[in-house]
Amino acid sequence: MLCYIYDGSFDGLLTSIYEAYYRKEVPERILFSEDYQENFLDKKVHIHTDPEKARKVYESIRTKISKRALENIFYTYLTELEDTGIWIYEYLKLGWKIGGGIEDNIADDRVLKIHKARLSIDRERHLMLGLVRFGCLEGNVYYAPIEPKFNIVGLIAPHFVDRLSDQSWIIHDVKRGIGAVYNGEDWIIRDIDVNKELKYDRDEFGYQELWKEYFKAIAIKNRINPKLQKRNMPMRYWRYLVEKN
Repeated sequence: MLCYIYDGSFDGLLTSIYEAYYRKEVPERILFSEDYQENFLDKKVHIHTDPEKARKVYESIRTKISKRALENIFYTYLTELEDTGIWIYEYLKLGWKIGGGIEDNIADDRVLKIHKARLSIDRERHLMLGLVRFGCLEGNVYYAPIEPKFNIVGLIAPHFVDRLSDQSWIIHDVKRGIGAVYNGEDWIIRDIDVNKELKYDRDEFGYQELWKEYFKAIAIKNRINPKLQKRNMPMRYWRYLVEKN
């Protein structure tokens, strides 16, 4: 089994696809190095990320298939599912063959896998927009920890740039150790390592108590349905919700 192993970056994945094409090889798996488990039956090929090769693949997808296809594969990559590398490779091979009409081929399993991954990302992005809870740290920086299933912090950041444009804030993906950091003008994704207790503004906990009281006050007791609530908002999201603590 021919297995391409890359560094986990999107450029690394695009470089892997470039190498498969120009080496005239057909990898059976394209894996992030941390996902690979040793198997003596595998023929391992370690792919070195090359930004120029990645750029060529990027432009080829955009011009020869479609911008939508490019967005689809990026969203699929963000799911971080183990098999997404080969799903994207097979999807692009079909796309380069039939062009922009690839989205009309939803019955094709190669297209369907990408379509489902895109829907999963879109659903979680939409849900998370309503679940981010900011607390004010000392220094007037607003901080929101999250643990999404997928790597969506970069997808939700623009929404908060629009809504909280006059504040400095951090949305911290605790699970992945990364975050969107906004200084009132620009935002970036960067690694975040919180190795000590965060110091909140002295008024923050008072505001949190007010929010909890408001949440209780607006609830209609005879319509509370815990099962429905858990179905619409799984408990894995509750950890950082002020009203659930």
